[in-house]
Amino acid sequence: MKRQTSSPLLPGTSTRSSQRVPVLAGTTASNGDLASLFECPVCFDYVLPPILQCHSGHLVCTTCRPKLKCCPTCRGSLGSIRNLAMEKVASSVLFPCKYLSYGCELTLPHTEKVTHEKLCEFRPYLCPCPGAFCKWQGSLDAVMPHLMHQHESITSLQGEDIVFLATDINLPGAVDWVMTQSCFGVHFILVLEKQEKYNGHQQFFAIVQLIGTHKQAENFAYRLELNSPRRRLTWEATPRSIHDGIATAIMNSDCLVFDTSIAQFFAENGNLGINVTISTC
Repeated sequence: MKRQTSSPLLPGTSTRSSQRVPVLAGTTASNGDLASLFECPVCFDYVLPPILQCHSGHLVCTTCRPKLKCCPTCRGSLGSIRNLAMEKVASSVLFPCKYLSYGCELTLPHTEKVTHEKLCEFRPYLCPCPGAFCKWQGSLDAVMPHLMHQHESITSLQGEDIVFLATDINLPGAVDWVMTQSCFGVHFILVLEKQEKYNGHQQFFAIVQLIGTHKQAENFAYRLELNSPRRRLTWEATPRSIHDGIATAIMNSDCLVFDTSIAQFFAENGNLGINVTISTC
């Protein structure tokens, strides 16, 4: 599949913890009861330190606060009053990961929660198809059905050794070629992206991503190879998870990179065939 575009477009679990934390003399509260005290009334995520309250003592999270003109609970002034008591309580509470509904059962101290959620394997997957500006996101199991039904022009091939054929590589501007490859019981997405780089010079970037988690990706290796009489260009690497996206790989040149003059050595009638081999580690 090729698409005209103006810019490029990526677990372990544990049983949820429960602890008893003293609140007042003679009373106890579960970890879940305490965590509920920190729920933001706007987005229902948790209010984490530094914790600011309105003049009446109501809390709102730091993400929602800049968007509000008054307290969503009492309609009073938001103010900038630091609630040190609630911050102290927060240090003894384990908060559920925000992707609990997607299957993550971890509970964490507030100091670890944000970092974990950036890398949580249960966070929703974005559509891995570059250039389509697709806003879809969903579970890992739903990625391939989405590609098959919403991006029907993407070619899908079976087998661990296939040829990725990019047609009309001389098209002007930025272009993406995309296909999927299925083998070893999993699915990969292959992307060849052409960008305008370095004072108008065009460059090609080819990469393979696993439609799966980072841990699953570590079990595989891929090889991209361009062949022509007396010439060969090869790249070997571990596939990235689609959670990463391709932009970071391109920025770091962690993929097969070549310019238009190299592409012409291997192209035939404006079409470029890339041999793709997937193997297990």
